[in-house]
Amino acid sequence: MNDQARPSRGRRPGPDKRYRRPVKDPVRFLAFEALRAVDERDAYANLVLPPLLRKAREKDGFDARDAALATELVYGTLRRQGTYDAIVADCVDRPLREVDPPVLDVLSLGVHQLLGTRIPSHAAVSASVELARVVLGDGRAKFVNAVLRKVARDDLDTWVQRVAPPYDEDPEDHLAVVHSHPRWIVSALWDSLGGGRAGIEDLLAADNERPEVTLVARPGRATTDELLAEEAAVPGRLSPYAVRLAEGGEPGAVAAVREGRAGVQDEGSQLVAVALANAPVEGSDARWLDGCAGPGGKAALLAALAAERGAFLLAAEKQPHRAGLVARALAGNPGPYEVVVADGTRPAWRPGSFDRVLVDVPCSGLGALRRRPEARWRRRPEDLEGFAPLQRGLLREALAAVRVGGVVGYATCSPHLAETRVVVDDVLRGRGGGAPVRAEWVDARPLMPGVPELGEGPDVQLWPHRHGTDAMYLALLRRTG
Repeated sequence: MNDQARPSRGRRPGPDKRYRRPVKDPVRFLAFEALRAVDERDAYANLVLPPLLRKAREKDGFDARDAALATELVYGTLRRQGTYDAIVADCVDRPLREVDPPVLDVLSLGVHQLLGTRIPSHAAVSASVELARVVLGDGRAKFVNAVLRKVARDDLDTWVQRVAPPYDEDPEDHLAVVHSHPRWIVSALWDSLGGGRAGIEDLLAADNERPEVTLVARPGRATTDELLAEEAAVPGRLSPYAVRLAEGGEPGAVAAVREGRAGVQDEGSQLVAVALANAPVEGSDARWLDGCAGPGGKAALLAALAAERGAFLLAAEKQPHRAGLVARALAGNPGPYEVVVADGTRPAWRPGSFDRVLVDVPCSGLGALRRRPEARWRRRPEDLEGFAPLQRGLLREALAAVRVGGVVGYATCSPHLAETRVVVDDVLRGRGGGAPVRAEWVDARPLMPGVPELGEGPDVQLWPHRHGTDAMYLALLRRTG
């Protein structure tokens, strides 16, 4: 099989055969463009896809069904990439690394249509081959056709049984192929979660589900009742400020979102901000700090909660463009606030000058794999070593910024132990640089009333399969000296 054959369009057609030019399918072409951007530029699909869809609505007349199909093709392909790669590898006569990435993208899109959607097999194959003719040429389209016809012979369950090693022989590799996660992530999540096979399978399966769109009604600016009056809106499950949009609901169509009085925010993120705002402090409660404020979701909720108490919020963000996003999110807040470009590890504020401090630190993002499925294929175990000094430095400076009796919230969108409890323990005990910090744990569980399965505390780890949220982590610490 030769996927490098030259296209035939430059040849003169025979007397009984006319060359048919390929026809571009705008939906599949857009999905291919998005996958190439993710692969070539390390872009994130949630940032690449919206502008492509806007352009397609204007230029190609995309309707809601077209946008929904394009979105499913992109996200479904990225979520199941590991499984699909294993299947394609079984159907080709060379290592996958020797197949050009654009060819693999077309193949993955085709495999997802065959095994992950209700598109009829003949339509999935023909549409994928036509896409290959448009973006790859006729020669490599023949290669795509041959591979997809092999894939089409069986369903997903049959393929998984064939390409995944038996669970009894290698549990982690089995789960990695079945649930499309790198093996090291399976191992790390299993360590963090604990328990047997059922729990980790539920978690990995939840990572592959399409997350709901969740809105936050910013206190004093919007109410959940206002948001619930919108079409396709239903109450949130855990946060008192949350409203969920049913499938197909468009946040941009909600007036409160357009006006900045509400925003799009996962319930886990909302719960972290609310818990920090409600943690008991000794003495004054007038000055709050968000030390890692970009892109502004938690800062906007904190600013609204602070305004209800007459408190001031300082929102600090190191990257200027992200600080601009924070300023946009906080615009119109009724209470006093300020947005500054500042490095939380080299703060410009005086030590002990805040009553509450939140640091939602940069991390691996392993808690948001539902929303950024491509992240699982980019991250490497050594990446955690790069985050560790920054995470410890931010927490140390946050504890220095809060006064005695005040509270610090350490949050991260990762369940990996090396980014959660280990960081907090190291800072409190003076490991990994810096002196021990005099602070005590605050039990975060009572500050999330109605949220089930919060473990033994005092810190909290949320989970997609248990709570329907991103895997947010929160540790609350009160400064004692």
